[in-house]
This record gives sequence, C-alpha cells and structure tokens, in this order.
Amino acid sequence: MKRQILFFFLAIVGVLSTEAKVQLPRLFQSGMVLQRNKAIPVWGKADPQEKVTIRWNKREYAAVADDSGRWRIDLPKMKAGGPYVLEVRGEDGEVTELSDVLVGDVWLCSGQSNIDVTIERVYPQYVDEIDHFDNNKIRLFRVQNETNTHGVQDDIRPTTINWKPLTKQNAWLFSALGSFLGIRMFEKTNVPQGIIVNSWGGTPIEAWISADSLMTDYPKQIIKLAFFQNDNYVKAQMQANGEAGRRWNELLDKQDGIQTYSLPSCQDSDWTTINQNDWSWRGVGSIWLRQHIDIDKEHAGKPARLLLGTLYDQDVTYLNGKRIGSTGYQYPPRRYDIPEGLLQEGDNVITIRFINKNGAVHFIPEKPYMLCFGDDRFSQNPMPKNVIPLSPSWKFHLGAEMPPCPGGDVSLQNLPTTLYNAVLYPLAPYAISGVVWYQGESNTGNPAPYADYLKKLIGCWRNLWQEPQMPFVIAQLANYDGRQQTGFPRPITPQTEPMNSGWAQLREAQRTVAQADPYAELAVLNDLGEAVDIHPLRKKEAAERVGLCFDHLLYNNKVKLSPQVISATVSGNHIQLMLDQSIQEGDLYTFEVAGDDHRFHNVDAISKGNVITLLNFDTAITPCYVRYAWKDNPITANVRSLSGLPMSSFELIIQQ
Repeated sequence: MKRQILFFFLAIVGVLSTEAKVQLPRLFQSGMVLQRNKAIPVWGKADPQEKVTIRWNKREYAAVADDSGRWRIDLPKMKAGGPYVLEVRGEDGEVTELSDVLVGDVWLCSGQSNIDVTIERVYPQYVDEIDHFDNNKIRLFRVQNETNTHGVQDDIRPTTINWKPLTKQNAWLFSALGSFLGIRMFEKTNVPQGIIVNSWGGTPIEAWISADSLMTDYPKQIIKLAFFQNDNYVKAQMQANGEAGRRWNELLDKQDGIQTYSLPSCQDSDWTTINQNDWSWRGVGSIWLRQHIDIDKEHAGKPARLLLGTLYDQDVTYLNGKRIGSTGYQYPPRRYDIPEGLLQEGDNVITIRFINKNGAVHFIPEKPYMLCFGDDRFSQNPMPKNVIPLSPSWKFHLGAEMPPCPGGDVSLQNLPTTLYNAVLYPLAPYAISGVVWYQGESNTGNPAPYADYLKKLIGCWRNLWQEPQMPFVIAQLANYDGRQQTGFPRPITPQTEPMNSGWAQLREAQRTVAQADPYAELAVLNDLGEAVDIHPLRKKEAAERVGLCFDHLLYNNKVKLSPQVISATVSGNHIQLMLDQSIQEGDLYTFEVAGDDHRFHNVDAISKGNVITLLNFDTAITPCYVRYAWKDNPITANVRSLSGLPMSSFELIIQQ
C-alpha cells in the first residue's frame, strides 16, 4: 500500500512538473519563419513568477511570468536570414529548442473557400510548375479549424502542415493562392517566406470579427451567438443531426439496388435514356446513370483519368463494376484515376450513383466530361489524340425516392465571433508582414452591411496585433454566375441588362473600404472567375495581383494597380470619367447611367488615354449615377490598364 501511495504521489508530481514546463504557442515550431525588420514577439506560459530565458542569435533575453503564468519577450529587429536556433529555458533548466528558424516575410491568408482551394484542385492548370515545387525558403503553416462560442482562447489546435517547406507533396493539400503568393514574393524579394493559412470554406465575415466590435452596432449577432453557448443544446442538436443522416442513408441503401446496378452484368436495356443537360430526371434520393463506352485495342488496359465535370451533389462512380472514386459534395471536380488493366477492349460501362438529400441532382454542362489517356492526362488540356469524349446520353434508373433529409444544421463556424475566438485571436501578436483577406461569397445574400463589417474586421485585427498600419490586401470576389445556385438549368449567357447584383454590391463594399484605407489595397479578380464554378482555378494569377498590391503598400508606391476613376463630369449628353492612369483604347462595355430615380440604362462608352467617355444616354435623364460591370458575372467588361489589369466594378455619384 505504501508503495502504491508513493507511486501515485510521484505520478502526480510528474504530471504537475510536465504542466509547469515553459510552454510556447503552437505557431512556434522548428522550421518557422519570423518577420524581418520588426520586433519579434515570443510568448507563452510558465509557472507564476518563473523566469524564462530565450537564447537567440548568440544573445540571451529574459522575462518573468506574471501571476497568471503568462510571459512575453520581444526580440530585436533582424534582417532576413537563417537558419537560426531559438532556445527557450525555464528555471528548471529544461530547454525547448526550435531549429531551422528563418527570418523573412510572413503573410496571413484568411477568409473562406477560395483561400482553402488546394494545389491538388488547381494542379491541371499548372502541372509542370507544381511538379517542380521545391523551395526550402518558403514555409507553409495551416491553422487547424476550430470554433469557440464562449470567448477567446489561448492557442490553436495541433496541425498537420506546420512550417513545412514548399514541395509538391507538402503543398498538395495546402492553399493554392497561399503557395503561389509565397513563390511570387520570394522571387520578388529573395528572402524567406512564411505563409500562414487560416480559412474556413463557407464562413461569413461575422465569424471572424471580435464580439466587442459587433456588440455596439449589431447586438442581435451577439444574441444569436449566445443561443449556441449552451453546450448541452449544441451537443444534442449535433447528435440528432448525425442520427438523422445515418438513418436517412440506411433507408436509402435498404431500398436501393446498390449491389447490382454497378455491375457490368446489370441489364440496362429497359432503362430510360436521358440527356445529362436536361434536368427533368432529377430527384431526392438516389439516381443511377450508366453509359457504355467502346475502347479500342490501342487504349485497352492503359491507365486513364475519367473527368466527370462537377456534379450536384454526392456521387459514387464505378467502371466495369469497380469503384474508382467518390465525392461527398458538389464543388470538387470529379477526376477519377482508372488503374492499368481495368479498361477492356470493346464494351465498358461507367456507372454513377447520385445521392442527394435535398433536391436537384445535375451535371454542370460547361465542365469537361471525357476519358483521358497518356502522360498529359493530368493536365487541364490533354492532347486531342489522348481524349475520348463521353456522350451526354445516359441510361437512367431511379434507385430510391426519399424525402429530404430532416435536421437542422449546427455550423458553429458560421456564427458571429466563433472563428475570431478560436483561430484568429491565438495567432497574435506573431509578427507578420501583411494580411490577405479573400472572403465574401457567403455574404452576397445580404451585402448591405458588408462594408461596415469589413471595416470592423480590419480594425479589430489591427487592434489585436497593436499595429494600426497593418497592411491588408482585399481579394475582390471573382466573376461568377450566381444563377447557378438556383437549382435550375440555365445556359450561361452574358448578363446584358441592368440588374440588382448582390455580388456587385459586395464587390463595391470591398472597393470602397480599400479605397478609404491608406494601408489597404484591392486585388481586382473580376476576370479570373468561372461562370459555373464558385471556386475559380486561376489562383496563380490571383496571387500575382495580391502580390502587386503588397508591392505597392510595402515596397514601391509607384507600382500601378487596377485603374480607378478619380473624377466624373457631365458635358451635354456626354459623361467623362478621368482615371488615375492610361488604359487600353477602344469601345467599352457594361457601363450604365441613372437619374435620381436610380433606374439604370445601358450606355455606350469609349476610351482614349486616361479618359472614358460615356455616350448617347437619354438626354431626358439628368445623370446622377454611373455604374460599371454591375453584374454577378461581368464577362464583357473590358476596361484594362496598359499592363492588362482589369478595373473594378463601381457605382459613383456624379457631381453636377
């Protein structure tokens, strides 16, 4: 018994001594990048009143933890360089050693899913470049998703991408925009680059703003949050939703022919033939589609890649009865690799099992649907000789009709302040060079308060870091045809008539906030989007424009960015817009003029030098407003700088 008591006592002492060890936040790890030319805050926890010593660059620095055990040491400014070793030691003499530490520039990339879009997703756009990713001076850190409804927390969760060097493997599931930004800024500055990605797909801006910033003007947001501060309610709701989903799937599988419909022996001659672009065959539950494809001797047995565009919503896909891929939600492109030996000479059958818990199964017509062979099958545009296009015709069979899946969503990441609390607050005051903010898609349904939200976000982040001049680059929403979200088939045609666009309103909020803030810039992306894909793939080009904005903010304010209107004057039935730079000359499109009734009408426009002239508007209208590119998807908008940068959409009041 005495031995057991002694063992228990020693175990407790051991636990206490482990907890008392000097602790660093999870951002501080071997391989990290520290910000050059700024004081370098290092902080953490220890026993109250414990002395903490840091050895860095051949010198020692010390601090004493306060009564709550918190300590902080600000290391002096340094030029870019490394690798260095940082040692942290407590009074017990135990040392935490962080090796391979670089000093350079650190960028925080935050927002929603267009920051999240990975290198894997954009790989076909940049195959050769990504295949040669290998730069040890560019380091990647991914903040692990987490929420907190109760208040701010001290640290983030452990993560799998923690200051790893840029390689194809390390970047594969990392932000594409972040990766390309690191490459671009390294090529510009030739100093180490640290990319911290802290984003969550589908989240609204309110989730990233502090409670204090929302309280005064948006008290209902805080009340909304308070409802989910009851952990028992949240747990019960999540359990109920999970059980509803499991039960729905059980009932679906019980009714479905999942064991037979994918097999080559399945008789589909009496199945209905449908066209994938005719959505009259959609429904809730499961739908089975089969397509027979003839493979010649040259391609038989060869490895291939099946491209099935993007599908709404879930799919499981088979080839000759063998499952070759599945995707659980609508956005990722379906790129399923077919192993060597599976394709046979003659008849082969592709089977898709659609699963939809809520409505409108469909294909996206503008995406690629084909079998690709050869070494270039992974690229965006494989050689025609290596492509067998699929037919739009499929054999159709309804597997199981189901009611919509019941349950209410508990998405804590979409509630006000929850992400500020859990994944933003713990990062400060880690020294950074600037912030990339790419978010807004989830706020297009109610864009009116967005400008105020964005100002509050920038303000509370700067206050948190105690840097009133912290640079922000706002990545403006790319063009996208929001009509695709309605669930009905629509041909993608240019939006020609004046419209009330939530996407344009939100872009305008982004533009006006950036224009009013001397330490913020706008990266205009309204020509890099895709009408049918809310996640456009041209992330390298987007990163280049973000980098140009940082060039202007930090290194050379003479760098020219996207053209901006600096004045507007009326002369007869002409309106002249003076720009801050010369632009490409010629006829221009998507300009509109309105009187005081705010009813807009299309007008002709032409450019010369740094002047745009609007022509031939109704002389009965006294022009009060002018708009440009005021569409969800302004694909005909064509105002560009001499270097090719597009002008942002805008709405301006004309001074009479």
